[in-house]
Order: sequence, then structure tokens, then C-alpha cells
Amino acid sequence: MNNRPNITSRRRVLKGAALSAAGTPFGILGSTRGQEAKKKYPIVGSGDHRYEVIHNWAQLPDKYSWQTTHNVAVDSNQNLYVIHEGRANLTDHPSIFVFDANGKFVKAFGHQFQGGGHGIEVRTEGREQYLYVCGFQQVKSFAKMTLDGEVVWEQRAPMDSGKYHKDEAENPQKVWGRNRFMPTNFAFLPDGGFLLADGYGAWTVHRYDKDANYVSSFGSEGKTDGKFRLPHGIWIDDRPGREPSVVVCDRSNARVQWLTLEGQHIKTMTDFILPANVDRWGEMLLIPDLSARITLVDKDDNLIHLAEDNAWRDKVLAKNKRMRSTPDGWENGRFVHPHDACFDAEGNIFVAEWVATGRITKMRKV
Repeated sequence: MNNRPNITSRRRVLKGAALSAAGTPFGILGSTRGQEAKKKYPIVGSGDHRYEVIHNWAQLPDKYSWQTTHNVAVDSNQNLYVIHEGRANLTDHPSIFVFDANGKFVKAFGHQFQGGGHGIEVRTEGREQYLYVCGFQQVKSFAKMTLDGEVVWEQRAPMDSGKYHKDEAENPQKVWGRNRFMPTNFAFLPDGGFLLADGYGAWTVHRYDKDANYVSSFGSEGKTDGKFRLPHGIWIDDRPGREPSVVVCDRSNARVQWLTLEGQHIKTMTDFILPANVDRWGEMLLIPDLSARITLVDKDDNLIHLAEDNAWRDKVLAKNKRMRSTPDGWENGRFVHPHDACFDAEGNIFVAEWVATGRITKMRKV
């Protein structure tokens, strides 16, 4: 019998037009798998939520280099897709790297996202899987691609929303401020459409139909319920027994908001610092926090902070976050700036950190 929980990871599989599929001291546990059999890894968490922390799990070939890892996604074959921000002057360098379930490099593509690679999701439509990718900074666009990097469509700012300066349509690099377009991530709707968070631009959420036509928008700049200050991560909370709702990581407001699929506020949860993104596995939500910790939200909406250490956070934030560029100061089993995280089919977690050298960590469920 398959006792694996019913899972709908935001970076795993969605079927057709409908959705389918506090920190404790570190311990030591020996791995028993493959080449890692003789290695030992620190453990974070407690009880049913314990994970071995395997830093630098994904390794690039020498001909490629990381330039600030941003987001991660897992396909139905358990391949991991990693997008990094990249540098605009490296136009011949890919920004998306793919690794198999053992961390072995498979392929690379996506040079067009250099200088702004940000959000990445995997979605199944019919019998095919696709990547949904967005870029901010110098890129300012979002696209649907095959798993090999072929572009199905690519779009820029939804000018019909009335949120953007007129130059966004023709000269987007000239536009800055709140009326710019700087998308950060996607959430997929039960009707086959999707939501797109403009996290760094207009601080709003756009809705598109299944054919990628703009429909509507909700949210704007503010601190009251239903408004945002950097809506960075977004997903659909369709945990068992719940009416599907939109989860928004309202990062600069240090909170997570739940809204209806039409954008009406339902509830707000605090006790976050800089919540960055969302994923789901069974009855659990996963929220990486850019301020040096990973948070789980259980079926009763209790918060479980993993690798929580205030003294370590003080070190991470010191000297204008200098540590993100100095890996010699990183400590095994601790996180610097978790920017994104996702579950695989077994409940393991992959973490991408906003660090200059790039880092992908696997948190293997114990």
C-alpha cells in the first residue's frame, strides 16, 4: 500500500485545468544512501519534523557558475530546476540548471533570464509538463517554456491593468518606481488560469486565464489587510478540508496573508520576519524566510521554525549582510538567506539561498 500523503507541491505537478497534485539544537545522523553512506549531516527540527541538512547538494560543471541562486522547482521525474539571477553581461551563460534526483547535473538553458532570473514553477497540462518562469531587474517578463527551455510564449507587463507607466510596453528598462513591472512568482488556479505576483514593482497580483490572457488584478501598496509591501511569494492553499485560497508572502510587512481566489482578505498570520515563498506537501505548508530560517505551517496553522537561532541571525545581518558574500563564515546546518524552498514527492526539502556564490541545500526528511 502507498502510504505517502496526498501532495500538491507548488513546484511539482498540476493536472490539466485543475489542481492535482521552533528550532532545536543540531544533532548528527549518518546517511545510509549511496555515496553519502559514510557522511554525517547536522539535523534540524524535532519530532515528526526532522531533516538532515546537506549543503551544496547540487554541483555545477566547471564551465558554469552560480550568480545568486533564487528559486527551485521539481518535476514529476524528481528532477530539480534551479534559476539564478545571473548577470546581464553574461548573455551567453544559462540561468536555469537541471539536476537529477541524486544531484547530478543534467542540462542548462535560459540565457534570456540572465540579469533577472527569479521565479520558476513546474506545471502539468494534459500529458505534458511545462516551466513557468519570470524575471525581474533587467528582464521584466514572464514565460511558459518546455522542460528543455523552448519558449511557448513570453509576455511583459499587463498594460490593461492600468498599473504601469506607458513606457513599460516599449521601453521597460526606462521605468522604475512603483509603476514598473517586476514579477516574482506564480500560483496556478483550479480553472487552468494562473496568478502572477508583481513583487518588486506595483506590489499587486495579476490574474490570467488558461490561455495567458490578462483578466484582472487585486491588491496594492499598503499595510492594512489585503494590501501588500512586496508580495514576493504566492501559492494556492488547497490543503485537505479547506476551500482553496490564495497565500501571499507579504515580505516587507513581515506577514503571510490568505485571500479568496478573487482577492478578498481572509486572514493574516504574523511571527514571520521576511517570508519569501510558499509550497505545500500534504497538510503542511513550507515558507522559507529570507532572514536565516525555514518555517513549516502544520494542518492547524501552527508555525514550526526550523534552524531558528537569533545569535546566528545577528551574524548574518551584520555589516549590511556581508556574510552572503563570505561563505568562509557559514556554519554547517545553518541557513544564511533562504529565498525559496520546495518539497519533493517524499517530503524532502530543497532550499535556494540568496547568496552571491549560490547555494542549493537538500533537507532530507528523517
